[in-house]
Amino acid sequence: MSKYVMGIDQSTQGTKVILFDLEGKIAFQAVKPHKQFINDKGWVEHDPNEIWRNVKTLAQEITQGNGISARDIVAIGISNQRETSLAWNRSTGESIYPAIVWQCARGAAICDELETQGLKTLVKDNTGLPLSPYFSAAKLAWIMRNVPEAAKLASEKNLCMGTVDSWLIHKMTGGNVFKTDYSNASRTQLFNIKALAWDEKICAAFGIPIDALPEVTFSDSPFGKTTFDGVFDVEVPIWAMLGDSHAALFGQGSHAAGQAKATYGTGSSIMLNTGENLIQTEQGIASTIAWGMNGKVSYALEGNINYTGASITWLKDDLKLIASAAETETLARQSNPADKSYFVPAFTGLGAPYYDNDATGIFAGITRVTGKNEMVRAVVDSIAYQIYDVIHLMEEVSGGELVNLKVDGGPTRNAYLMQFQSDILNKPVAVPPLAELSAMGAAYCAGIAAGFYDREKVFAGLSWKQYAPNMNADERDKLLKGWSTAIKKAMSKG
Repeated sequence: MSKYVMGIDQSTQGTKVILFDLEGKIAFQAVKPHKQFINDKGWVEHDPNEIWRNVKTLAQEITQGNGISARDIVAIGISNQRETSLAWNRSTGESIYPAIVWQCARGAAICDELETQGLKTLVKDNTGLPLSPYFSAAKLAWIMRNVPEAAKLASEKNLCMGTVDSWLIHKMTGGNVFKTDYSNASRTQLFNIKALAWDEKICAAFGIPIDALPEVTFSDSPFGKTTFDGVFDVEVPIWAMLGDSHAALFGQGSHAAGQAKATYGTGSSIMLNTGENLIQTEQGIASTIAWGMNGKVSYALEGNINYTGASITWLKDDLKLIASAAETETLARQSNPADKSYFVPAFTGLGAPYYDNDATGIFAGITRVTGKNEMVRAVVDSIAYQIYDVIHLMEEVSGGELVNLKVDGGPTRNAYLMQFQSDILNKPVAVPPLAELSAMGAAYCAGIAAGFYDREKVFAGLSWKQYAPNMNADERDKLLKGWSTAIKKAMSKG
């Protein structure tokens, strides 16, 4: 019988479950979306119980639907949306409030409080992250302040708080395992990335009880076993856990210092591997842990953009300008070259490298030649511009120049966007043959840890489609100056 590694990618928009064969190729896959709850305050939430139900449903669908026995699955690897935060009852496993999604900035006032207390520098120095409601700490602090059951459970030592990975592990193992890995912990703004432990002073400042947080371990370590709440008739070992962007970096084969990738999803994560060298900067990018593997921790620089693919969703679902994301490529190509409009997608402020929570989205430079096609092109181009700004800063901070940029995610299917990305970066852009790099990275990590995959052999089979820059320098500079002007107009202090 064939054997497989299961990759579970629990992302912002939905959950994917993919089975990879002995050669590391996709054999079967299934996907299920979950509902996005957004209110008039701009708060963004998910139902954690819906996410757990979807994981179980997909595990059943991909096995029973394809005639596969649970005994044919040798290991499970999980990648997950990261800063999204939730709290639950340790004894019952029941969530006490919806999951607060990474896009949600409701914790801004809490961050402002800590800044007035003079803790901004401490937070950045110890966690590598700029003080921002983007990360988990302020979201969990909001729960502690606003959900009465959280304080009650905390007083009883019966509270669990964490990101989606620790929630899933707790549910998958029937409450027996409460863990996270170094990559996810490093994105909470509660973890000291130098000491490799929860930071007592920072946790206290946010009002987060350390005993409510999960055990932190290596990304390629055992995370228990699961039957998916009885879906499988035997237990299957969980051998890997990685935040989705870290999993994509690993899946891209960017294992050495100086290698970078950009993941195009709801938002975007641009990550530069710095190896065992922790590089810290006061500028608008974060220092983080890439992963902990083979008994060692590797670091990275990362910039997170709030809205990239989500801007395309906005065009489709809210403005009704397009019927599907696939239309954007054709419409962008058909746009009038004389149009010089820009779109800044600051729906809930701006992430890296600007970190302006009060910025607002704008269309700038609109003229009589600006129509539907031009608006769509401006939205698509905004993705490439934002990624340029992060890459440019990373090169300055690290002192090195990228040879190329590896990319992944659904929007990489848009050939117009990929060519424009290459042009505006003036670097080759490499697109892998499959978009699901997060699930693949987690599955490969699990398969290697379980002894199912040989690391060198499984990565040797990867190949990329290359886009080479062909824009002249004057045109590039002109476009970038226009983008810089638009960004300044969008920013709260512009």
